[in-house]
Amino acid sequence: MLIAAARRLRDAVGGYFSSPSLPGLVTLNPLVYAGAAFEEYVAKWGTTERRVLFLGMNPGPWGMAQTGVPFGEVSVVRDWLGITAPIGRPTETHPKYPIDGWGCRRSEVSGRRLWGLFVKRFVTPEAFFAEHFVANYCPLLFVGDGGNVTPDRLPKEVRAPLFEACDEHLRETIAALRPRFVVGVGNFAATRALAAGVAAAVAVVLHPSPASPRSNSDWAGTVSRQLVEQGVWKHHIE
Repeated sequence: MLIAAARRLRDAVGGYFSSPSLPGLVTLNPLVYAGAAFEEYVAKWGTTERRVLFLGMNPGPWGMAQTGVPFGEVSVVRDWLGITAPIGRPTETHPKYPIDGWGCRRSEVSGRRLWGLFVKRFVTPEAFFAEHFVANYCPLLFVGDGGNVTPDRLPKEVRAPLFEACDEHLRETIAALRPRFVVGVGNFAATRALAAGVAAAVAVVLHPSPASPRSNSDWAGTVSRQLVEQGVWKHHIE
């Protein structure tokens, strides 16, 4: 069900977001060129109902953009999650953000922190995915000479139809996984979950991006405590 929903989202956002409304930006859709890896991730780790859905914003240039997996730090996706599907190449790339797939040598800091927390707490992916899953709200990455443009900063004429498609996909994801909690990794994701009217309790944790000063000092400890305080996890680990 999740794979079919992702394919519908892939097609829904594939035709009209590289538009005159986005001058100077390259739009990357990992569900297209890294779709095999994403579908392997879902088939391997996302086939049953889950108590907790962690929800990110959109792909990072050195994470999901490279591996097809949300917050997809290459080493974690390959070595911990065991994803091996081939990564293709998008038809257009930005010279500052090449797509090297499994050969990417850059580290996705947000992904390293998020998955690193899960590795430390659960040790094995089987233990983590017994109750959890990780997804992104938006499948598209927008990059230009000025850097990564997050979905909330897009022009309204692009943002509105994009959010409509992503809201529908999120509701389909919730219907398939039936989580008790949707945890927004950052305020944007939590806000979109609320706007989409998901049938789950919505929690929020500090985003692991190094752009946030708070995230650069014991991010894992802060987030563990936030999850305990909101009833998502039962206890905090140091």
